[in-house]
Amino acid sequence: MALEMAKYLGLFVSEASDHLAKLGAELVHLESAREDGAQVAALVDGLFRHVHSLKGMAASMELEGTAALAHRAEDLVEPFRRRGQAPDPESVDVLLAAIDGLGALVQRAAAGESGEADPALLVRVAKAAERARNDEPSPAPGPAPLHRAVEVEVEVSPSCPVPSVRAFLVVKKLSRLGELVRAVPGVEDLKAGRLPERRLALVLATAEPLAEVERALAQISDLSSVTVREAPSSAPSRAPVPTPARSPVTEPPRPAEEGARTVRVRVDLLDSFLDAVGELILATSRLREIGRALPEQHRPPLEDGVDRLHATVKDLHDKVMAVRMTPLAVVTDRLPRTARDLARRIGKQVEVEVRGAEIEIDRAILDELGDPLLHLVRNAIDHGLESPAERLGAGKSATGHVTLSARRERDRVLIEIADDGRGMDPERLRLAAVEKGALTASAARALGDREALLLACLPGVSTAGAVTELSGRGVGLDAVKRSAEALGGALEIDSARGRGSRFVLRLPLTVAVQQVLLVQVAGEVLALPIAKVHGAAQVELAALDATQGAPVLPYDGGLVPVRDLGALLGLGGARPAACSVVVADGDGGPIGLAVDALLGQQEAVLKPLQRPFDRVAGLSAVTVLASGRPVFVLDVHRLVTA
Repeated sequence: MALEMAKYLGLFVSEASDHLAKLGAELVHLESAREDGAQVAALVDGLFRHVHSLKGMAASMELEGTAALAHRAEDLVEPFRRRGQAPDPESVDVLLAAIDGLGALVQRAAAGESGEADPALLVRVAKAAERARNDEPSPAPGPAPLHRAVEVEVEVSPSCPVPSVRAFLVVKKLSRLGELVRAVPGVEDLKAGRLPERRLALVLATAEPLAEVERALAQISDLSSVTVREAPSSAPSRAPVPTPARSPVTEPPRPAEEGARTVRVRVDLLDSFLDAVGELILATSRLREIGRALPEQHRPPLEDGVDRLHATVKDLHDKVMAVRMTPLAVVTDRLPRTARDLARRIGKQVEVEVRGAEIEIDRAILDELGDPLLHLVRNAIDHGLESPAERLGAGKSATGHVTLSARRERDRVLIEIADDGRGMDPERLRLAAVEKGALTASAARALGDREALLLACLPGVSTAGAVTELSGRGVGLDAVKRSAEALGGALEIDSARGRGSRFVLRLPLTVAVQQVLLVQVAGEVLALPIAKVHGAAQVELAALDATQGAPVLPYDGGLVPVRDLGALLGLGGARPAACSVVVADGDGGPIGLAVDALLGQQEAVLKPLQRPFDRVAGLSAVTVLASGRPVFVLDVHRLVTA
């Protein structure tokens, strides 16, 4: 790779990885859309665009091995694109192998290695392409096509980092359709990096119709303007034309494209930016605290300035968070391909449906979701779904279904992975937990079915009849549960024998800045996320009615059970006779938390917990008050269920 191209390596790796992820997802989608002709044609066109773009990008970066393999894959897709047909299963397998090979080459490029494509894979893809071409009907004989002169004018987008390379790709692409009569600037100028005003003018002698020329150019990215027309003269002139200072384009220069423009930013820069904004929020709170100590007559100017500063910092924080929000599709696009490969390997049939992939989550959370979701999908296929014969015997279709859906719920996102398989047996999980020594027999019997299903998250506890490298709901579920809880979320399991299982990850949308309610318990100050709080009341616990030995608070037309927050946390000291009860989201409904006092609402910059605090049930994060005092932020759901 040339030194001048190395600075674009990060951009290449990022964009190439996106193309490969979409290629894999669309290939799997294509297999289930064979009956819809219009959808098939659109998907095959998409395959061609992705692999063609990848080929061009690799060629621009002088990664010849990657470009060669992408070119073979393009040759394989092209016959199906011309016919508007879906590739046969054998061709799909070859294309998926090519995607894996391209992914390995891209990763080698990311490590600074050029690398050559596997010769055996190149031969395999080339043979598949030849088979696909031989299946095409032979063209009817006819007179030799007449050549015409076509004028082509293109303008490279201002966002393209190497416009001369993009223009050179235009030259190479059009050269395949006929004879290039002239180019302004010339090819040597393009190779030297010269493209005045980002414009290129060509004359092409070709037998292809104008529509084919336009289609070829449409496959090249970063072209903001394309004009294709027949030349006035029927016979193209081949006289050499000197390269002028500017391209002979008849249209006047146009302003940059309207609409949003995007850039790629490293995640670590966004993280440091967010940390800096968090420190600004803390500094603003500290200034406000200092202002309260000033004489009354000196407070208004300072408070006005602090209010303006806080509004500006809050706006800045919101914009940084908007940049960090990333669609869930970043991690879900690869799951259908993974499911297909696994199902074929173990002799099962599966369809994977993804819903709500457009929902955006903080990138910091999304980065931790890839492995947990992969574990859940693999377990659903390997252990949840029955074999085709078993399904038919149970009156089901031979093909199993796995659905991944996501939806927003206030400040949380719920990600659900459901299958229509054999379901899970709570009693077998109880027995397995006792056999492994994880529970006593009496403790296992005391568990409800919902709690018993969570025993599958204990290491080594499984109901699999046979052990494989993937079988058993216990494979990875302990890691899934830990990952969800480390993000301030929770894992829930629901299952019905013979009908399937459902796993739900309840996760926050962001882990950065939240509004919290400060409370005091046994001399300690603690924080509750405002989004989890429904309200508060001042009551005397002794005066409340009791149900099953626990006090209940009349609230919003119903009765809310009340728990002592100090007792839940293991803090000593008795509650005062008159105390405050905070009504918050609990496990299965609202719950009242009795505290000594309410200290008010505050904006908190959340910091992740470090060992050993990250292992304490009920703690989700830590923040720092304006006074400099650290305060733990509680996760009520985990606290109540611990």
